Amino acid sequence: MTDTPGRLLSLLSLLQMPREWPGSELARRLEVSPRTIRRDVDRLRDLGYPVEASRGSIGGYRLVAGAAMPPLLLDDDEAVAIVVGLRTAAGQAVAGIDEASMRALAKLEQVLPSRLRYRVGALGAATTTMPIEGPAVEPEVLSALAAAITNRERARFRYSTHEGAQAARHVEPYRLVTAGRRWYLVAFDLDRDAWRSFRADRITDARGTGARTTPRELPGQHDGDAAAYLQTSMYTSAPTYSADVTVHAPAATVVGRLGDTPQDVVAIDDTSCRVHRHTDTLPWIGSKLVALGCDFEVHGPPEVVEHLRLLIRRLQAGVR
Repeated sequence: MTDTPGRLLSLLSLLQMPREWPGSELARRLEVSPRTIRRDVDRLRDLGYPVEASRGSIGGYRLVAGAAMPPLLLDDDEAVAIVVGLRTAAGQAVAGIDEASMRALAKLEQVLPSRLRYRVGALGAATTTMPIEGPAVEPEVLSALAAAITNRERARFRYSTHEGAQAARHVEPYRLVTAGRRWYLVAFDLDRDAWRSFRADRITDARGTGARTTPRELPGQHDGDAAAYLQTSMYTSAPTYSADVTVHAPAATVVGRLGDTPQDVVAIDDTSCRVHRHTDTLPWIGSKLVALGCDFEVHGPPEVVEHLRLLIRRLQAGVR
């Protein structure tokens, strides 16, 4: 590569990856001599980019944090990935993140080359974000909890229960977990001497205490996977119902609308099937059954039958 400015940009792009590069590998990638790499590194330093060099058999070059941010050099796929990430972030239930994501996206699109600007523009024109429903998480809460997790320190915050009661909590935060549009904190509750999960949108006044923690292991067979722990704890703590329904529709049309898998739906004949569906939300199963648009009989459990009777009464009252 004989073009010096282009070679410097390529070298800077490689150094922005979070790793240490041996000079021989940089020389091979850029098709120049190790001596040229040393000169180019000196040129980057003269331009203000803090490139560190370490000696030894496993030594090499790496870019460290400096006073100024170097230009962000992205290939085509990286640029599109960032655009997709920013558009996805705009749909998250974090206060103010939609506006911040759109500002960042506008700045990125401004400096993209024409070939990428077209791809990103097509993606934007073909994509829309569903409006966020329900409470949003304050970014300051996420930042404070994330800092406490990273620094391995205890945290204090105020927490509102489902009933609206507030209480001070003192925890050892383990991980933040995103589940759909919800954010959860998995932590060890010091006052209750037990593991707990907290909805982040119900947390206020979060702050680290500075008191260091000793790493704890999650209970159960989760191998440190906070998402698996949260899923298990939510499933075991919430009431579940096993709906047993005969649906007068072909099994193939019911799978995916009421049953998640073919194992949930067993064909009786060509025009009917038997559905066994676990759910922790009675309104969900009720709305799904009505939305099928066909006849059905519910065999149990009583809670599902009673919920449907309540739904029928509301519908009748609404059309009188």
